[in-house]
Amino acid sequence: MLAIDTNQLTKRYGDFQAVNSVSLKVREGEIFALLGPNGAGKTTTVEILEGHRLKTSGQVKVLGMDPSENSTEFRSRVGIVLQETGIEQYLTAVEILEQFTNFYESPRSISDLLEMTGLEEEKDKRVKKLSGGQKRRLDVAIGLCGNPDLLFLDEPTTGFDPSARRTFWDMIKNLKADGTTVVLTTHYMEEAEYLADTVALMNHGKLVTQGSLSDLKISHNQTSITFKLDESSAVLPEDIQEISKISKGMVLINTESPTAVLSDLTGWAISEGIELTNLEVSRQTLEEIYLGILK
Repeated sequence: MLAIDTNQLTKRYGDFQAVNSVSLKVREGEIFALLGPNGAGKTTTVEILEGHRLKTSGQVKVLGMDPSENSTEFRSRVGIVLQETGIEQYLTAVEILEQFTNFYESPRSISDLLEMTGLEEEKDKRVKKLSGGQKRRLDVAIGLCGNPDLLFLDEPTTGFDPSARRTFWDMIKNLKADGTTVVLTTHYMEEAEYLADTVALMNHGKLVTQGSLSDLKISHNQTSITFKLDESSAVLPEDIQEISKISKGMVLINTESPTAVLSDLTGWAISEGIELTNLEVSRQTLEEIYLGILK
């Protein structure tokens, strides 16, 4: 079953096409990451899916409904966490949740919300006293007040330190385990790689690619080989030099034929008595694929 299904979704402002014939498929219960540089059309696309902006043309179904109709059922089944929220700073976390749960006919219990977002110990703190990470968890708790089937997260960990980001990621994984479909926009490729079941990349309003991370890595079949040349006088064989990037003694080789390249490289190193320090072989990361596509 699809939580989101768009076909040839288009949004124009005069002669400018912010979203150009985008067809997205988001399965129920998955974490879906929508990626792209600033101005790619991500925000406009998500705002149409949320029902905050009208499409120019194309078909859009979110949980089987047209978001532009903004029905009560649609609003009750969709949660939204924006980059910034304007909640009252002098209320406590539990008071904020009491306020928002009263907007829904069948809300999640406040105890569940506090447990899911790890805010049990902070429930009686005023919002102004919460840390940045705790405030962001409260934002998610607010988004979950209506017990939504689908949650939109817009740049959820901007400004987080690495520890807070990892804690937040684990919370999002738990939401998926609970059956919630999550649509995530982020500029952190590591975040998308850690969380997402499916990723889609937009650029200049168009959908460039969409698929699981493993599918993307297979379709962009590049392996990275890196090592440090400790011998200042060592000269790589000409065929290896042609595919290498060298910076401050570190060598980077991107290749679709890692076995052959490694055979040539290690054979040369052994014959010359040269140690390939810190030799690493790895598939391309999502960030490397992303940057390669956007070149």
